[in-house]
Amino acid sequence: MPQSVPDDRPHTDLTHAILESAMRVQSVLGVGLLEKPYKVCLAHALRQKGHRVLVEVHLDITFEGLLIPDSYLIDLLVDDTVVVEAKTVERLTAIHQAQVLTYLRLSGKDVGLLLNFWACPLKEGGIQRLVLSRGRT
Repeated sequence: MPQSVPDDRPHTDLTHAILESAMRVQSVLGVGLLEKPYKVCLAHALRQKGHRVLVEVHLDITFEGLLIPDSYLIDLLVDDTVVVEAKTVERLTAIHQAQVLTYLRLSGKDVGLLLNFWACPLKEGGIQRLVLSRGRT
């Protein structure tokens, strides 16, 4: 089963750029908004830095040849490399981590950022970096 690997650090420069932009977005917008303004502003900030950002990326799943389109929705996909899931919740839980790990598995990506814009400041409990292990031993 895929697992989160905390000591593996692929795409560090990109995740740092995403986090820097996310902290700037939160400092300008403040806390208390719904997810959409944070996602839209984060995508805008990253595009201004030259990153390619896709918003609301649909993921399909298949079961025994049955295609189930649009089964999941990734908030942001940055440079076709890092999955970003934005939340505005009191606290992040294991279900949020499972959601990001599922997105990583289904999309074939290795790194995800789980951001809770209600944590203030963002860097104090509002950031989780997840790396999907694909059967490493």
